[in-house]
Amino acid sequence: MQNTFAILGSGMQGTAAAYDIAKFAQEPKVFMGDVSFDQARKNAERVNNLIGREVCIPHEVNALDEVSLARFLEGADIVISCVPYWMHPHIAKVAINSITDMVDLGGNTDITMRTLDLDLEAKENEVTLVPDTGLAPGLVNNVGLYMIENLDECHSVKLYCGVLPQNPKPPFNYKLTFNMEGLVTEYDFEAIALRDGKIIKVPTLTELEHLHIDQLGDMEAFVTSGGTSTAPYTLEGKVPNYEYKTIRFPGHCHLMKIFKDFGLWREDEVEVKGGKVRPKDVFNKVFGPELEKFVDDDLCAVRGVGVGIKNGQPSRIQVDIFDKQCKETGFTSMERLTGFSTSIIAQEVVQGNVPKGAVRYENAMTGTAFLRELHRRGIDLKIQQTTEKVFG
Repeated sequence: MQNTFAILGSGMQGTAAAYDIAKFAQEPKVFMGDVSFDQARKNAERVNNLIGREVCIPHEVNALDEVSLARFLEGADIVISCVPYWMHPHIAKVAINSITDMVDLGGNTDITMRTLDLDLEAKENEVTLVPDTGLAPGLVNNVGLYMIENLDECHSVKLYCGVLPQNPKPPFNYKLTFNMEGLVTEYDFEAIALRDGKIIKVPTLTELEHLHIDQLGDMEAFVTSGGTSTAPYTLEGKVPNYEYKTIRFPGHCHLMKIFKDFGLWREDEVEVKGGKVRPKDVFNKVFGPELEKFVDDDLCAVRGVGVGIKNGQPSRIQVDIFDKQCKETGFTSMERLTGFSTSIIAQEVVQGNVPKGAVRYENAMTGTAFLRELHRRGIDLKIQQTTEKVFG
C-alpha cells in the first residue's frame, strides 16, 4: 500500500529524510513542504534525481498558519516535522485535527513534554505522535536501548555523540551543522539523567571527561541538554544510571563555557544605547554567521557503553558508530544520521508498528530493530561485548 509522507521543513535534515523514505519505503509519495517554495522545489528535484524517479512533490507551506498547514496535510499519512523545535507542539495539534500521524526532530525536553501532553487527543483521533526522532535525542537513545535489551541486567548506560568537522580549525574546532539557536539550547539549560536510580538535573558544560575515538584520537565529552530526552523518566526503576554527553575536540568546552558564564546567553532584556535586546539573541545573530563561514565536510562519532550482567557474569557492551559526509549523495553525516533516523521511525509508524497516542521515543521501536535498519543504510556500526568470568 502506498503511503504519503509530508516533510515539513525541506532543509538539510528534511531532505535527507525524504531521500531515505524514497529509497526504503514501499512505493512512497513525498510532499516536500517549506515556507520557501524555491527551497522545496530545489530539494524535491535533488531527491528525485538521486533516486531516478519522481517521488517528491514541492509545496509552499507556513508551519505557523493553521489553515496553510492543514491544507498541506490533506492526503498525507504522516508529517515529519523538521522545523525549529519550539514549533512542534503547535504542529502536533494541527496534525491531530487533520488525522495525520507525526514524528519530529525534537531538541528540547520541555517542549517535547508539551507534545506528549496531547496523548488523550491523539488517541481519540487515532493519531500517533512520536517526538525526538533525530540523532541526539533519537538515534543515541536507540543505542542505549540496544544495550539494555542485550544485557540480562543493565546497571549503567553512558551515551556520547558529536558531529564534527573533518579538518578542525582553531579556536573552536567546530563546524555549525544546524541552527545556532539549537546549538546554544544544547549548551545552555540543564541535562536530565538517571543517577543511582533517581532522576536528576545536571548543569551543562560540566563533568568534562576524556575519551579516545580510534578514527579521531583523544577527544573530550561534557554534559549538554536534550540528549536523553524522556528516557530517564521511562527507564526509572529499570536502569539505575543513564546519561548523555557531547563529543568535541579538546578545548571546545572551556571556550563555550566562557560565553555562558559571562552572561552572553541570558534571556532577560538589557538596555543598549536606548534600545532593549536579549543577549542570547545578539549572540546567535553575531556568532552563528561567523561559525557558518567555516566550511568543511563533517563526520559523526557516536558511542554507547552499557555495563551490567549477562548469563550471571559482569558484562560490558560498547557500540561505536562512525560516519562521514557521503561523497556520492552529498548528504552530510549530520543529515544522514538525523534524517535517516527520523525516516526509520516514520516508516515504523505508517506500517502500524507504533501504538496510537503520544508515544515516548524509547517506546516506539526496539534498539535492536533500529540498529538493524541503520546497518541496512550502510552506516558503520561496531559492537563489542565482553564478559568477565568471576565463577570457576
